[in-house]
Amino acid sequence: MKIVFLDVKTIGEDIDLSGFDTLGDVIKYPFSTSEEVPERVKDADVMIVNKVQVNEQTIGSARNLKLVCVTATGTNNLDKDYLDKRGIAWRNVAGYSTDSVAQHTFAMLFYLLEKLRYYDDYVKEDRYTNDTVFTHFAEHFYELNGKTWGIIGLGNIGRRVAGIAKAFGAHVIYTSPSGSAPQEGYHQVDMDTLLASSDIISVHAPLNQFTENLIDKDCLKKMKPECIFLNLGRGQIVVESDLADALDAGTIAAAGLDVLCAEPMSEENPLRRIKDSKKLLITPHIAWASVEARTRLMNIILGQVKEFFSL
Repeated sequence: MKIVFLDVKTIGEDIDLSGFDTLGDVIKYPFSTSEEVPERVKDADVMIVNKVQVNEQTIGSARNLKLVCVTATGTNNLDKDYLDKRGIAWRNVAGYSTDSVAQHTFAMLFYLLEKLRYYDDYVKEDRYTNDTVFTHFAEHFYELNGKTWGIIGLGNIGRRVAGIAKAFGAHVIYTSPSGSAPQEGYHQVDMDTLLASSDIISVHAPLNQFTENLIDKDCLKKMKPECIFLNLGRGQIVVESDLADALDAGTIAAAGLDVLCAEPMSEENPLRRIKDSKKLLITPHIAWASVEARTRLMNIILGQVKEFFSL
């Protein structure tokens, strides 16, 4: 069996992939363009990809191909009709990063809520040394206990975030952009109610026809001025120019983003102009990427390959 990794650097170089070597001939490419793929997979039995486009143009000459494994949950890079026509199976992975993303959600929240960058700089810049008072009150913060946390998209990650928020004493509400039926044990509200009521709003929804450009200037205007907005879903759910304007104007207090419309970040991204770390925190799509989550992901992929070939 020949197994080809087409963009192995998207997994990280610290993850042990030696289990795949026991299954056959393994070739790893750091990244692959669409133009490079046909030659690289022409005799592959298994393709393992993250972002690479899989369609007739890229795999049309791959005569031995039997299985495509996506090292992610989303599968918009797959032409499933073409795969079905060719009789090529595909697999993705769900649920591997729930704890990692939930943890990062709270890391982002507390960074913004407690003004941690400011206080870290205050100490490291030696302003605390020999100060007159043992506590520095220049930047104030509030407790999460008693606040309302609104969740957009109550899947596995949204439910995990809800459970942790409740443990901190927050009142949790949620809305379903697609209009899904209420989930038992959770308080579902309409979008306008969530926007107007929430002190913290976090997005954990997929990108689809219900969520694309969902958070625009009209939505942002309905949020509380003290609201902290967090997006850990997909970048295209937020109209970035509208968010930048809202942060500049003080329409909302702060935003934390782990996802952007273009990744890596585009020079044209309007959020680049906001340098105040109390207003904006952007992390480079790392919420999913704890060592445990990436290890779990690749162990699941390895199991999928073994199961498919009955190994």
